[in-house]
Amino acid sequence: MLTDAGYTGNAAGVRRAKKSRTAMESPGDSQSSLRSSGRQVNVRVKRCNNPPPGQTKRKATDTEEEEDQSEKKYRKCEKAGCSATYPVCFASASERCAKNGYTSRWYHLSCGEHFCNECFDHYYRSHKDGYETYASWKRVWTSNGKSEPSLKAFMADQQLPYWVQCTKSDCGKWRQLTKDIQLTASLASTYRCGMKFNNVKTEGPDQCCLPEDLRVAEVIDSWWHSMLILPPLFKDSPASPFLTAYYPDCVGMSPSGSTSNLSHAELRAEHCRAIPPQIPGLSPYFQPFYQPNECGKALCVRPDMMELDELYEFPEFSRDPTMYLALRNLILAYWHRDCKEVLTPQKCAPHIIVRGLVRVRCVQEMDRVLHFVTRKGLINTGVLSVKRPLLPERYHNKNVIVIGAGASGLAAARQLQNFGMQVVVLEARERIGGRVWDDTSLGGITVGRGAQIVNGCVNNPIALMSEQLNVKMHKLGERCDLFQEGGSATDPAIDKRMDFHFNAILDVVSEWRKDKSQNQDAALGEKIQEVYKTFLQESGIQFSELEEKVLQFHLSNLEYACGSTLDQVSARSWDHNEFFAQFSGDHTLLTGGYSSLLNKLAEGLDIHIKCPVQAIDYSGDAVIVTSSNGTQWTAQKVLVTVPLTLLQKNIIQFNPALPERKLKAIHSLGAGVIEKVALQFPYRFWDSKIQGADYFGHIPPSPDKRGMFSVFYDMDPQGKQSVLMSVITGEAVTSIRDMEDKDVANQCMKVLRELFKEQEVPEPVKYFVTRWSRDVWSQMSYSFVKTGGSGEAYDMIAEDVQGKVFFAGEATNRHFPQTVTGAYLSGVREASKIAAL
Repeated sequence: MLTDAGYTGNAAGVRRAKKSRTAMESPGDSQSSLRSSGRQVNVRVKRCNNPPPGQTKRKATDTEEEEDQSEKKYRKCEKAGCSATYPVCFASASERCAKNGYTSRWYHLSCGEHFCNECFDHYYRSHKDGYETYASWKRVWTSNGKSEPSLKAFMADQQLPYWVQCTKSDCGKWRQLTKDIQLTASLASTYRCGMKFNNVKTEGPDQCCLPEDLRVAEVIDSWWHSMLILPPLFKDSPASPFLTAYYPDCVGMSPSGSTSNLSHAELRAEHCRAIPPQIPGLSPYFQPFYQPNECGKALCVRPDMMELDELYEFPEFSRDPTMYLALRNLILAYWHRDCKEVLTPQKCAPHIIVRGLVRVRCVQEMDRVLHFVTRKGLINTGVLSVKRPLLPERYHNKNVIVIGAGASGLAAARQLQNFGMQVVVLEARERIGGRVWDDTSLGGITVGRGAQIVNGCVNNPIALMSEQLNVKMHKLGERCDLFQEGGSATDPAIDKRMDFHFNAILDVVSEWRKDKSQNQDAALGEKIQEVYKTFLQESGIQFSELEEKVLQFHLSNLEYACGSTLDQVSARSWDHNEFFAQFSGDHTLLTGGYSSLLNKLAEGLDIHIKCPVQAIDYSGDAVIVTSSNGTQWTAQKVLVTVPLTLLQKNIIQFNPALPERKLKAIHSLGAGVIEKVALQFPYRFWDSKIQGADYFGHIPPSPDKRGMFSVFYDMDPQGKQSVLMSVITGEAVTSIRDMEDKDVANQCMKVLRELFKEQEVPEPVKYFVTRWSRDVWSQMSYSFVKTGGSGEAYDMIAEDVQGKVFFAGEATNRHFPQTVTGAYLSGVREASKIAAL
């Protein structure tokens, strides 16, 4: 059995002119009219009306009447604009099916796909044989779906034939399958013209030589989609397990394709708590779609709605986004099921299971949608290595210079090179990584001199890259016992109570900034003190000395988060990014450090180390970058990813000067600094007291000691090595600035001996102290909003200049500042912008 049903070369059907009822027309004079099934044919063969010998010729009026009667044998599609002059019924369900002849009405599904009134009645009329089939389908559709279970929907979902493309590289023609063949992803990925089914042998010439149905050529035209009556609804989509809480037809899937034992009404009730579905083999950190009634989750998309940038890129889907949503959801689901391999249109296309010619259009649109989400960094991203460019050739005509080989610079360079562009990275240091710098000198344990913790792993690109490299992350526990100097453990009830009061103070600050009459900003530390004093006066509560110390501990944590003393931080905008969706889920420790990820990002890139940039001249058509040794590079685009302090201190000279608006934004942000001290011991003296916790807290003995070693982290969760790391924040950073490393280590040991006073604390075998404030090419840890500034500054710094000079880094990411994740995503963002221009 050949799969190319009813195939007859250039026409999908051949109709012979029917014999006239009058004796005036000779059967032998009739001619055949070749046409495509559903394709408009404007030229018809004129009938011969010559009378046979011995008969007189009828009058002209009689001939006209006969032609009118002949015309009634055929009926056009009533859909305005439909190109099918002579429709053909694809259903052939009724014994009285009009086939390619006359019917009282043609029902239009697309230009090229119609069914006759007789087949309509066969399913729609309760006394007909097909009614129970339609009724059974209707019950399933109504139970699972939201759209109307019309007979047209039934025909599109159950009766239209499938179309499949030949996978031979030199063919690629589309063929229509016979109605008894069900399309599967396996069949679609292996199909070849003339493929055998049911052990039926193929005879005759190579089936690839046969011409393609003429209707296929029409599908690619823009008007064809506008003539589609019903949107495509996919069956067995890879997105199905992710979207069980949605009406299938609202997210581009067929309600008749549900395989769950529960009805969708029950599933939606089960997921009303916005719990993501558990999919076997899928990382729990991969949640690309919002669940119903869920919000505030970073890098998540609504599966039932197009976003603004999608509407801008695909305006043709603004009226009915179903096709786009079906394709986009399929792509995102497929990518998250296997993020270690490049996702291509060829991999996705077999999973488009939908009946009718619309499958041809969906496969054609797949390229555009997949390239768009690739450019946006939603798929085919991370540390993925590619053998050929991810984007079409029109994107390859750019060359870009990236200044800085930190997380943002490497992310952008990797993306751009994978897109097919020429990229050069210039790095001032003798190493890559920027403010990511892992140290393994303490017994081989990796200790991040910079970042090492991932805050919120759900949809976090760091979690994605860890999955791609099979890097394990250690989930940090929630328990953090607080110890006082003298060795006493703090009652958890006291900690909980003071944590409540601390957050209540911040809530009052949040309410204060909502007051539109308050135009003046204030320092966060000043505002907290003001609220705290007012609370004590109005409530009459008196905190104990220990409770006051615990409050100081929580304030030191706030300074840790801001990277600064609170008297420099804006009370209005200190948590500006909290207004945007943030990363949720586990907080984890990258036991192998961020370097394992960044080193992989850097593989294959053209990176020049020890190459500090001195000037950027973008006054001409091309951008000229000059290094400190006088070497020059020229490119069409330049991406600047240097830390905020270097921009504030004009380390790089721009010609022309940067716009005043951008300079003002640069100086409205602060350059926060935290330092770390790490110590290796001969044995784990803290185990018996800490009892497996990942970290423990140090209650400051007085406010002036706040921020001095406030939290200690156990850097080996396996419990084999003996390494502790602590942080120095706030005013404490200034106090150790001029101290020798050994003096800082001695101060830290003094604190540890106070916390573990009941036992002997050994001398450290080895230690190190970070000095980010002295680092020539950083001079900071991460940014914060200074008093009088606002979160808008991050967006202003991120703005490109004349479409030639672009900016990335954590200080350009308003949504996720202060993090490696934010830096990485800013690089992905700029790569997308550069590619689009």
